[in-house]
Amino acid sequence: MKAELTELSETRKRLDVEIPAARVDETLARLAQRYARRAKVSGFRPGKVPVHVVRQRFKQDLLHDVAHDLVPPAVDEALREQSLTPVDTPDVRDISIDEGKPLSFHALFEVMPSIADLEYDAMTLRRTPVVPDAEATNKALDELRRRASKLEPVSERAVEATDVVTLDIARRGLTDPDHLDTSKLDASKTDPPEDRHEDVTIELGAAANPPGFDDELLGMEVGQEKSFELSYPTNHEQAELAGTNIAYEVTLRAIHRRVVPALNDEFAKTVGDFDSLDTLRERVGADLEKEAAAEADRSLRRDLMSQLSAHLTVEVPEALVRREIGRRLEQLANQLAQQRVDPKTANIDWDALREEQRAPALETVRGSMVLDEVARREVVTVSDDEVDQEITRHAERLGQTPAAVRAQLEKDDALAAISEGMRREKTIKLLLSRATIVTA
Repeated sequence: MKAELTELSETRKRLDVEIPAARVDETLARLAQRYARRAKVSGFRPGKVPVHVVRQRFKQDLLHDVAHDLVPPAVDEALREQSLTPVDTPDVRDISIDEGKPLSFHALFEVMPSIADLEYDAMTLRRTPVVPDAEATNKALDELRRRASKLEPVSERAVEATDVVTLDIARRGLTDPDHLDTSKLDASKTDPPEDRHEDVTIELGAAANPPGFDDELLGMEVGQEKSFELSYPTNHEQAELAGTNIAYEVTLRAIHRRVVPALNDEFAKTVGDFDSLDTLRERVGADLEKEAAAEADRSLRRDLMSQLSAHLTVEVPEALVRREIGRRLEQLANQLAQQRVDPKTANIDWDALREEQRAPALETVRGSMVLDEVARREVVTVSDDEVDQEITRHAERLGQTPAAVRAQLEKDDALAAISEGMRREKTIKLLLSRATIVTA
């Protein structure tokens, strides 16, 4: 077998492979014998069809199967000879095959680049200082009061800005005439479908309410009906509504006002095992400081990864960037599914989103490449026992047995990813231990 390597770039390679005619003919003869035992040809009994008839009648099918048999192992053999490891499955193109002739094709693939110059010991990282925040503590206490609040019915007045209302809602999407493609209109479906819900509870002032919705409810009285139209922002949390115009018909069924308990020692005792408001305030403040410290640690790691990414000057394999973009979009699709939103019908421009994710995906890949190179240089390893311990911790979080979790990981071919993630985590800790960390 002949294999010629062409360096297209630092990461992109091309292999031109030629398999000798003798090997092609040998495989063709073997497969023709197999065909002859199973072929059904008019005028011949099953299993008695002459091989020359099979080769003539099923020539194209045979040649396809010959290529299927010979090409994958030929690619593997050529890669071994060149000591190359692709980051993704090679793209085989232009297969040429016929009886009595060599089989030829070329394979395009990417490899990891060689990282020569890499400075990672003299890093200076910034960590956000963690200081007591009285305002944050007060907001957290207010949230505790809100959760402990009660709703009292109101009948003697109209809706005010702090009320909680119960509505019957019908909403219908509107077509924007400025962006209407009349070539795609279905004359039998002129009215968009209507979405109706009864006894919907809405708190005025809630962040999830679309702009202008609360204003339309102000001044309404129980039993009153009202129609209005609203435009949802493109970044609205409900993806299926983002960037749409919606017509509403609402009927006000009830008004409630929220009654929050006083912020005192009695309230503190209802929240948990607290003797006084001061004790509760101390606990809330400590929890907020702990959360702030965790966010400071996350920010420190982000700074580390950003600097590592900037230190990489070699070409990044496109396959790894595509894989990371795919992972991010899959994560978003799963989040939508958890919110009972069909990703296929959500009002999302997936092509635009894919392009938006390219820059952060590239930075993630670059950072991972540097981590892997540092791990190689520093001989950072993960033992089987450490992987077992991680699986056990994961199983405890899921409420499953370690054996069941391991079986699922093996089924998903994800054990290597667990070990790789742990190795990178060890490398991050190593780099943090060597970095100069400035609190500012």
